[in-house]
Amino acid sequence: MPADSVQREETPVDTALLLRQNEATMAAAAVKSGRDVSVPAKAFVPNPQRALWLALVAPGAGQIYNRKYWKLPLFYGGFLGCTYAFLWNQQMFMDYSQAYLDIMDDDPNTASYRNFFPPGYDIDSRLDQFKTVFKNRKDRFRRYRDLSAFCFIGVYLLSVVDAYVDAQLSVFDISPDLSLRVAPALIETNNGRSPLPAMGLGATFTF
Repeated sequence: MPADSVQREETPVDTALLLRQNEATMAAAAVKSGRDVSVPAKAFVPNPQRALWLALVAPGAGQIYNRKYWKLPLFYGGFLGCTYAFLWNQQMFMDYSQAYLDIMDDDPNTASYRNFFPPGYDIDSRLDQFKTVFKNRKDRFRRYRDLSAFCFIGVYLLSVVDAYVDAQLSVFDISPDLSLRVAPALIETNNGRSPLPAMGLGATFTF
């Protein structure tokens, strides 16, 4: 075999360069003929790290970056609900805290707890009972307020995890050849009693 033919066979071919040259040739021919050249748009593939940092900086930004806009009402609804619950329970906690402080002292000028009752209601006869009621209400709304804050943090962390996992799954390759084949097979017994193999079924998992 001639040496020059061996050299030609061993020379690697830059397929990317050939593809670019082919595209340039087709574009030049299209421009010369007056036709419009349309370049196919590349499929958007999100970067998981960028989605993670965007979700950490601004709630919902990771979903916007991943172009999963339908998730925004879910997360923003969770944020608004938790914020409303936190503010409402905080206000109730402050009202009952002040009422509890007023009902526990002996100053007649501090009687904000009377605002919780209709005018003319007899409070003094059941004062000890109402002290316990105001204390329990104060502690209850404080617990609800803290729970609302934890729920807000939970929704925030869920949005961060969702943005990162969604971006990761967008680059996860699932082969179309994933299949399970079941076919007859011969099974070697090797028990010393019969030299013949046994018939059975074999499963082949292709991935």
